[in-house]
Amino acid sequence: QAQLVESGGGSVQPGGSLQLSCAASGIIFRFYDMGWYRQAPGKQRELVAVLTSGGNVNYTSAVKGRFTISRDNGKNTGYLQMNSLKPEDTAVYYCNAVLTKLVTGYEFQADETNLWGQGAQVTVSS
Repeated sequence: QAQLVESGGGSVQPGGSLQLSCAASGIIFRFYDMGWYRQAPGKQRELVAVLTSGGNVNYTSAVKGRFTISRDNGKNTGYLQMNSLKPEDTAVYYCNAVLTKLVTGYEFQADETNLWGQGAQVTVSS
């Protein structure tokens, strides 16, 4: 079964750090774009960072310089390193994988083209 399982959430004080992990299974991870989203109570989900299958990286301005997205295709895992955390970073963080890179003959299921992790709560408070 194709799935993403997140880990690494928790509570930290302002200025602290956390690393989120997103372990993929049941897919060829290197064929997928990898992204991190977050959603705070009462707010819309927003894209935080993306790392494409081709190695392109983008961050939302709110986290640029503080967060780093990375991936280890050999471990089928994506990461979000979060440094200098602020209270406004408090949210549920979701990893996302979108199938974007295919080769002729590659078979897939429609429900495996856009996958979401279960969410990881990140709380930054003093």
